[in-house]
Amino acid sequence: MKEKLVMYDDFPWRLNTTSSQEGSAPLPEDSGGVIDSSKLRYVGGVDLSFVKENSSFACGALVVMDLETMQVAYEDYETVKLTMPYVAGFLAFRETPVFLGLLERMAAKAPLLYPQLLMVDGNGILHPRGFGLASHLGVLADIPTIGIGKNLHHIDGLTNLEVRHIVSETNLQPGAGMPLVGRTGKVWGMAFRSHEGCSKPVFISIGHRISLDTAVEVVRRCTLHRVPEPVRQADLRSREYLRKHPISVSQPT
Repeated sequence: MKEKLVMYDDFPWRLNTTSSQEGSAPLPEDSGGVIDSSKLRYVGGVDLSFVKENSSFACGALVVMDLETMQVAYEDYETVKLTMPYVAGFLAFRETPVFLGLLERMAAKAPLLYPQLLMVDGNGILHPRGFGLASHLGVLADIPTIGIGKNLHHIDGLTNLEVRHIVSETNLQPGAGMPLVGRTGKVWGMAFRSHEGCSKPVFISIGHRISLDTAVEVVRRCTLHRVPEPVRQADLRSREYLRKHPISVSQPT
C-alpha cells in the first residue's frame, strides 16, 4: 500500500485568497447547489475518543469545516468496540476502518459537503515506517490528507523533547514552522507554533496527495487554537458525544 503514497499536490482545487473573516459568498441562485470545486472550501477532521473505563470502546468523529466561515458544516459519529489491541506505531490498523465507514456514510448522505481534504489526528509520513495513520487513511480513501501530530515519534534522530527545546530556544513566531530534518537530511514534516502563548508545537506531515508546503498553509488557515480546528472540533465533539451517549462496557471484552 505504501507504494501508492503521493507526496505532492494532487487535487483540482486551489487555496482561496479570501480570508475567512471576510465571510463566504452565497451560492449563485442558478448553481443548483453545486459547490465550486476549484477552490478549497470543505476541510474535514477525524479523531477517535476512548471510554476511560475501557479503551476498547470508542467514538469516532468526522467533522467538516467550511474554510470560508470556520463553521462546522457537517458532523457524524460512530461508537465502536475495537477488536485490535493498541500497538505503538500501528494505530492505522485499529482506527482506519472507523474513519472509512464515516467517510462512506457521508458520501451517501451529504456528497456536496464531502471534504476536499482531510486532517487526521495522527501522523502521515512522520512515522517510523514512513506511513502513519494519515497516510494509510488517505491512500485507502483516495483523498488528500494531512497528519496532525501532538507528539513526535523518535525517528531519524528527532526526539520530542529536543525539537520542543529548539522551538522554544529559537523563539518560533506564531504561525511559523520549523522543518523537521532528520540525521539523514530528510525533511519529515514541520513543527508548527499556532499562536502567541502556545509553548507546544503541533507536528504537521504529509499524509497523501499533498505537499508539505501546502499542508502547512492549509493548517495555518484552519488554526484558531493550538490544534487546527477540523481536528480540534472532531476531538471536542467526539468526547461530548460520549458524555451524552455513554457506552456500556459491562459486557465481556
